[in-house]
Amino acid sequence: MSCPDIPSSNMGCCGGDEEDHGLLHVLLHNPILDPNSSGKTLESSSAVLSPSNSNFSALGTTDLLRSILELLQPADLARAACVCRIWREVASERAVQERAFREPWKVRRLIGSPSSIGFWRHPGLDRFAISHRLLRGDSVAGLALKYSVQVMDIKRLNNMMSDHGIYSRERLLIPISNPEILKDSVCYIELDCHAKREVAVLYLDGGPDGKSTHLHRGLITETGRKRILDSVKRTMHVDDETASYYLSISNGDPRAAILQFSEDLQWEQQR
Repeated sequence: MSCPDIPSSNMGCCGGDEEDHGLLHVLLHNPILDPNSSGKTLESSSAVLSPSNSNFSALGTTDLLRSILELLQPADLARAACVCRIWREVASERAVQERAFREPWKVRRLIGSPSSIGFWRHPGLDRFAISHRLLRGDSVAGLALKYSVQVMDIKRLNNMMSDHGIYSRERLLIPISNPEILKDSVCYIELDCHAKREVAVLYLDGGPDGKSTHLHRGLITETGRKRILDSVKRTMHVDDETASYYLSISNGDPRAAILQFSEDLQWEQQR
């Protein structure tokens, strides 16, 4: 029994209207040239690529089909998987799904496998995070300044009710505010036990094993640096040069800079 033609307004079992300019709509509904008659199209009854006519075999070659499906967004890829068995097999390949997930952000490579294939279907920026290894003196407010993000966003991403949750962890996941940092990067798909969420993690100081030496120096934008400088300057009641000096000797950590300044101030008062 042959399958019915695919309706022009949706992708079968997946539902959802297709835009007229969508790639799958063009592939499935454009007239097909008759190979035996130059420049002429096939009759209307066979001019649509669907499982019920012989022209559907044009996209039955897996290599050709793969090259086409790799151009789709994850939502369209999920719809394509509903067309027929061959399309479903190709659309479900790890390489095809991964490419659709990382292409919007120009990520070079993803390492690891998600616990669910549903992970690939939503390639938003919130699916990525920076791994920050916590050091002595770190605070949520200080990290928010350093990475130019909101304190509440850090807490939400890490499933933290208060700032005190930082003391029971070795790292925090930091939301990505500047997608440029993901270009040509390598991310690791991880399930964070504290945050209780699965994300593609970017390590700025090396991979999970710490062996990589590739650093993203463009993480902190000029606006972010100015925010940190202004905050430190107001707290310490000093000028720009003094605040910049203490930030430089503290590797850009505002909390460490303020602590060092306080120690120096106490030492001068005791003389």
